[in-house]
Amino acid sequence: MGHYTGPKAKVNRRLGAVIYESRGAMRAADRRPSPPGMHNRPKRPSNYGAALMEKQKIKHYYGIGEKQLRRYFDHAKHSKGNTGENLLTLCERRLDNVVRRAGLALTRCQARQGIVHGHFLVNGHKVDKPSYQLRPGDVVSVRNREKLQILYRSIHADASGEPAAFLSADPETLSASFDSVPGPEDISLPVDVNMVVEFMSR
Repeated sequence: MGHYTGPKAKVNRRLGAVIYESRGAMRAADRRPSPPGMHNRPKRPSNYGAALMEKQKIKHYYGIGEKQLRRYFDHAKHSKGNTGENLLTLCERRLDNVVRRAGLALTRCQARQGIVHGHFLVNGHKVDKPSYQLRPGDVVSVRNREKLQILYRSIHADASGEPAAFLSADPETLSASFDSVPGPEDISLPVDVNMVVEFMSR
């Protein structure tokens, strides 16, 4: 799922939400907001189908596969607190998600690509794993290379970012401080996570 290369607009239409943020996908979904398929008739999905769609939202939105989602779920289940909130918190703490929410990338796909190519530092050290889990006090920054600085200043000028209380972004230094663990109010994805928990607990 992290390397999904299919038509992104169809995913947005099928799941009824802005999952992929590329301009093309969003324009296509705006033109044809109904689910893909010929002679499509709106119908209420079964409980299984609805829960599966909610799970697909998480996988596509954060760019994670089934195995990784299962690992997150197992970790969330054995942690203190609400399992669903713990699951989404683990997703929000991913480095690629923080890069996107800080406005250092236009989309999460672009954030993952930059991280894999070694464009970002965490506390001054290069990290090339998009799934890296940030901790309070960590600082994410763009490597001090002239071409990268020019590139990401241009991206930051176009990126709207997704403001979050747990992040402090600094446009001047192209950096962001991960100040605290995200709470339920910081989750950027509209998803019924309780349905996902029930689905994965079967």
